[in-house]
Amino acid sequence: MAGSSGEQAPDYRSILSISDGAARAQALNEHLSTRSYVRGYSLSQADVDAFRQLSAPPADPQLFHVARWFRHIEALLGSPCGKGQPCVFQASKGRRVQPQWSPPAGTQPYRLHLYNSLTRNKEVFIPQDGKKVTWYCCGPTVYDASHMGHARSYISFDILRRVLRDYFRFDVFYCMNITDIDDKIIKRARQNHLFRQYREKRPEAAQLLEDVQAALMPFLVKLNETTDADKKQMLERIRHAVQLATEPLEKAVQSRLTGEEVTSRVEVLLEEAKDLLSDWLDSTLGSDVTDNSIFSELPKFWEGEFHRDMEALNVLPPDVLTRVSEYVPEIVNFVQKIVDNGYGYVSNGSVYFDTVKFASSEKHSYGKLVPEAVGDQKALQEGEGDLSISADRLSEKRSPNDFALWKASKPGEPSWPCPWGKGRPGWHIECSAMAGTLLGASMDIHGGGFDLRFPHHDNELAQSEAYFENDCWVRYFLHTGHLTIAGCKMSKSLKNFVTIKDALKKHSARQLRLAFLMHSWRDTLDYSSNTMESALQYEKFLNEFFLNVKDILRAPVDVAGQFEKWGEEEAELNKNFYDKKTEIHKALCDNVDTRTVMEEMRALVSQCNLYMAARKAVRGRPSRALLENIALYLTHMLKIFGAIEEESSLGFPVGGPGTSLNLESTVMPYLQVLSEFREGVRKIAREQKVPEVLQLSDALRDDILPELGVRFEDHEGLPTVVKLVDRNTLLKEREEKRRVEEEKRKKKEEAARRRQEQEAAKLAKMKIPPSEMFLSETDKYSKFDENGLPTHDMEGKELSKGQAKKLKKLFEAQEKLHKEYLQMAQNGSFQ
Repeated sequence: MAGSSGEQAPDYRSILSISDGAARAQALNEHLSTRSYVRGYSLSQADVDAFRQLSAPPADPQLFHVARWFRHIEALLGSPCGKGQPCVFQASKGRRVQPQWSPPAGTQPYRLHLYNSLTRNKEVFIPQDGKKVTWYCCGPTVYDASHMGHARSYISFDILRRVLRDYFRFDVFYCMNITDIDDKIIKRARQNHLFRQYREKRPEAAQLLEDVQAALMPFLVKLNETTDADKKQMLERIRHAVQLATEPLEKAVQSRLTGEEVTSRVEVLLEEAKDLLSDWLDSTLGSDVTDNSIFSELPKFWEGEFHRDMEALNVLPPDVLTRVSEYVPEIVNFVQKIVDNGYGYVSNGSVYFDTVKFASSEKHSYGKLVPEAVGDQKALQEGEGDLSISADRLSEKRSPNDFALWKASKPGEPSWPCPWGKGRPGWHIECSAMAGTLLGASMDIHGGGFDLRFPHHDNELAQSEAYFENDCWVRYFLHTGHLTIAGCKMSKSLKNFVTIKDALKKHSARQLRLAFLMHSWRDTLDYSSNTMESALQYEKFLNEFFLNVKDILRAPVDVAGQFEKWGEEEAELNKNFYDKKTEIHKALCDNVDTRTVMEEMRALVSQCNLYMAARKAVRGRPSRALLENIALYLTHMLKIFGAIEEESSLGFPVGGPGTSLNLESTVMPYLQVLSEFREGVRKIAREQKVPEVLQLSDALRDDILPELGVRFEDHEGLPTVVKLVDRNTLLKEREEKRRVEEEKRKKKEEAARRRQEQEAAKLAKMKIPPSEMFLSETDKYSKFDENGLPTHDMEGKELSKGQAKKLKKLFEAQEKLHKEYLQMAQNGSFQ
């Protein structure tokens, strides 16, 4: 047959022209033996015409092919086909045909939404160039140790970056800057330099006391003028510390002491008065510091410390890092073009941005992020820097809202040549110039801390859009939330300033990251003992699950045996697994909501734990493949979040960096053999009733193996579970177990002591004959009858019948107790 088979319609003319019917049938049979027999192909008119020549299938069995095709065509044709029309199946003949296929309706795919500070709403994330994402992140100003506020921002952005790159599969180009030219850096560098010089001169005690007194005068003025409560508290503490360190040295000078006693007191005062003297030295000698290298040493050192802190936190390095000091020529050109475009002006060697001119332009708007903050002079002056808010500098501006693009350098400040005289970059311009140079006129994402929105980021936007003459320098602005310390703002004055190094001494990088993952990246995060305890418990919860799954996977089983028939429990758990994956995907699409993700992961693990417990209760084997799939998925998600640092195939890595896989795969077989040997020994010891061996076995489990990071878990009637766990974790568990056992022991002893006291008190009471029980109560009764029962109260009044009846009952009860005592004594119960 012709049609989709690709066969050509046969030339039946030569066959039909054969006059002899038998010969014609034989020729047709030979031809049809070469034709494929495939249902559903269209029939050509030639096929139909050829078989219309036959009234019935031939009876000759040798003409098999003719008979077969005759019946086939007869079944297919509902009516003769018109000339040139293909013949197809007819349903009326009872032959089944394929029904029409329809594609499934499907569901609407979830799309990633990000909270955009430019709109203060969650917006669908659409990169400008396919899957490529250009991202600029404001880096640190490196003049001191990195603290938990930095960690809040950079861990959060690291999580977001990893999720966009490794989960949503965007091609992320991540750029970050280092601010190594800044008012804070200049001032700190000068102070450190001048104080170091002062200390190297080894001032005499009298000279040091005189200089401290001189430094105190401007310091006290500053203290009195400070209105910020936290800063005032910090300054008060400095003053008090200096006073305490000054008094012993003054006494030593008055007493004309010499040698080590004076030297040690000088060193104490130098240390306590360092900030005080540094400020004073800078105010008097700062303008004499002219060597630019002095201003580069400080940021270079702290930049190195910052990178080491980020590496310790498992924060990915940027794809490209920019330093302000390396981009000064680009910054100068950037400023010049802003001036050329009419949005900047030169004033006394400095260049300022004209906010009024920019805001009045139809194609621009100033204060996109925080319009309500425009005009906030306190915030604007903080953005300009401590060295740039003098009265003469402020008077150079056309409007109080204008800000410096380029600052004319004063004596004691680093400087670079430019068309307007020697100077240095303003704070805001550095990010615009560096990001603009690398990312162009429009980037997809700009990130920074919440406190940078105004004036820093609003000014960045303004000057960049003034340079590029556009209104879309940043498409999505992301701002991480604040960090508080136990509910308070982090401040040196409150003594709650926590450096990253200090935090890592208490908790691991993974634990810190888990704490961040358990909170929204854009909300305030409270770094407290409660927050970290939640993270520790979450880590332990997940780790126990991973260890239990590893133990199940280590159980010997043949290749086919690992695939067992699923029951209702497995089907239900698998359904929950896929439901949770859907919920996790929805949460990540919803502004990368890791808090919900962590809750869904916890719920999934809880369901797995219930499933494993149910299988264990009936001595059944859980589904290895199902639990492994779930554990691998959770491991994959934790790797995406950066919570698993090493290359671990399943669960958290064991051991130090680079040793996780080798340690587990190498050590576990030996531990398994030890566990089996120990179990055999315990069995024999129980049968032979050898408690000493059982005690040694328990000591191995409880005392020796935890020191090596190994946990043996004994379960009645089941093999011992072997787990590799962090040594410190095991030691803490052991100490906690001992503490709980000690509390139980003390409570037990206390209960036993109370029982003994009660029994002793009861026995003492039983010893008393009923005739004597009231005689000692002379403060209540004055007369007694012959049996010792009171008859009159202490005032000589006869007792009422009610009182006498009550005392009679007590008497009879005591009589019963005393008889019981006498009986016990007779039986020798007290021996």
